[in-house]
Amino acid sequence: MKWTRALLGLPIAASAFALMVSGGAEAAGKIVTVVLSEEPDVIDPCEATRSNVGRIVKQNITETLTFIDPKTAKISPKLAIGWKQMNDLTWRISLRKGVKFHDGADFNAASAKKAIERTLNPKSDCEIRLKMFGNVKMSVKVVDDYTIDISTEKTQPILPTMLGTMTITGPNMQPLKGDRQPVGTGPYKFIKWVPGQEVLTARFDGYWGAQPEAVGARYIFRKESAVRAAMVKAGEADIAPNIALQDATDKKMDFGYFNSETTRLRIDTSRAPLDDIRVRKAMNYAIDRSALIGSIFSEDVVNMTNIVVPSIPGHNPALKVWPYDPAMAKKLLAEAKAAGVKVDTEIVMLGRLGIYPNATEAMEAMHAMLSEVGFNVKLKMVEVSQWVDIFTKPFAEDRGPVLQQGQHDNNNGDPVFSVFFKYACDGPQSTTCDKQVDDGIAKASATAAGPARSKAWQDVFARIHELAVDVQMFHMIGYSRVNPRLNFTPSISTNSEVHIAEVKFN
Repeated sequence: MKWTRALLGLPIAASAFALMVSGGAEAAGKIVTVVLSEEPDVIDPCEATRSNVGRIVKQNITETLTFIDPKTAKISPKLAIGWKQMNDLTWRISLRKGVKFHDGADFNAASAKKAIERTLNPKSDCEIRLKMFGNVKMSVKVVDDYTIDISTEKTQPILPTMLGTMTITGPNMQPLKGDRQPVGTGPYKFIKWVPGQEVLTARFDGYWGAQPEAVGARYIFRKESAVRAAMVKAGEADIAPNIALQDATDKKMDFGYFNSETTRLRIDTSRAPLDDIRVRKAMNYAIDRSALIGSIFSEDVVNMTNIVVPSIPGHNPALKVWPYDPAMAKKLLAEAKAAGVKVDTEIVMLGRLGIYPNATEAMEAMHAMLSEVGFNVKLKMVEVSQWVDIFTKPFAEDRGPVLQQGQHDNNNGDPVFSVFFKYACDGPQSTTCDKQVDDGIAKASATAAGPARSKAWQDVFARIHELAVDVQMFHMIGYSRVNPRLNFTPSISTNSEVHIAEVKFN
């Protein structure tokens, strides 16, 4: 492949960016262009558990206290170098010395405390707080310049793992979510965000770790999978982390891998007629999952019965996949109607544009299947900002019944990062409430890692499955396209994080 156009094949806009980094044409050749399916609606690191933010920010601009290996779920040091449980409620965390934030501020106990408190501030709806620490009340105490104690209201036996989700922001960032200039300790510093066009980062010369090869990254946004794949093939981009099955056609450039995403339709069980379990079961019987596999979805996806992938301890393998049985779906709807349930009520199927490849086509297919058995469904596809607003509490009081397309990423090694958030009565994205589920979450969360904890989570998943609170779909397969000029292999983490520091050049 020839690299002659606009400083070694980079788009023209990247040429101007090269002036921001040292090294001229050689540096320009080491700027990585990443083409994403969704633009961030915010760029605050406390939203880094959302893929449209995390792919840019996490472990690039901001780092975490511990690092969770996505393959093994084991934790290793990052900004924290050690941890010790002092008693049932308190962990002592030792911090790395000699670390600077991008704005020159020191990373120490005081700044770590400030960053944690910023993320967990109840006045901000930061997704890290809502998703990872939603039912955890904790306080941070400075012990000395490089030691903090973290105390929780209830025992948290896997707190060091939980800290692998906590992005550490600079002490000079604005105190509440919404900062448009993120500052962290990562190998790349934020340069600028031009909404609708690009996000630029540049290598941080003061980084505490090894200096990466790539001198910067440019993130651009294209909704169409075919366009993203074509841009990498033409040398206009280097990495397309999320392309559709039908576009992954080049064995030299395309990588397929089992990722950590689980897809579903969330059923709002608080709204009629979705509050009737016969209606919810009918929805699951109505979906011909086998017809979706190998056509709209990869032939390698796995039917889901749990919100977490099978590799996560606590996944319940005994749960059965809903069979396709349109006759049963019609029978259940007829029974519900005879009992006075208004099954003819219009139900909105709310989808998110670009949430995964072929997202619109998937919703169209399921809309047809639900309609065929007698549901009155209306399909509506929206952008990510509107989708998030509807997906997360507080919900509109005057809302009608909604089936909302969802995709959940958990490569963090424990169901605690999924179940409270999605299914507890007080869960920030939960549309269901069941005492048995809540009691099970409390029990599992307080149990030490091991067989007993796994069994406790399996019991919770069995109850969730029994309640039929989702239209269950698939554990997903991801496809990424990488330009041959790079030595970079996508993995399970690429779905939510693209670690530019791992990029080498051929």
